[in-house]
Amino acid sequence: MIKLSPETPEEGWEVETLYDLCFAPGREGLSSYRLRDGVAPVAGLSHVARDEFGELAGAIRYWPVLIEPVQTSSGRAQGVRALLLGPVAVHPTRQGEGVGGLLIRQSLAKAGETGWARVMLVGDAPYYARFGFTPLAGVEMPPPTNPARVLGYELEVGAWSGIVGKVQKDA
Repeated sequence: MIKLSPETPEEGWEVETLYDLCFAPGREGLSSYRLRDGVAPVAGLSHVARDEFGELAGAIRYWPVLIEPVQTSSGRAQGVRALLLGPVAVHPTRQGEGVGGLLIRQSLAKAGETGWARVMLVGDAPYYARFGFTPLAGVEMPPPTNPARVLGYELEVGAWSGIVGKVQKDA
């Protein structure tokens, strides 16, 4: 039995240890981490998954980002807010049990309930397509990011329609 709950500050070290276990050394050098540096995760959306013994089975985090510029009908450029999903990780002993899918689905639902319109990530398109993520043409992550790995999810119909620009920090 897996139970999800919002990540607390006291769990931060445990989540970071899980990320170290699941991802290659140097993960902090990726462009996504530059957007997270010095920015707090979005309150209430980052979650942990624990088993019946209280052991950490997985974790997911969300960060605010800004896509700039976006042309408005008046011709002025304005930034558009989005959530940057990631990282999501599942302990190696719990992989294949649906923990990652549970974290993604429930946290996306929570993001929609709290008023967010759009979510993006950098990841494997075939994996994330099962959750409804699609490629985001014209949305540019800081280099070096493979544009084919920049994916988006609409929490509101049409939320990514016409959105183009560079992804930046949004504190």
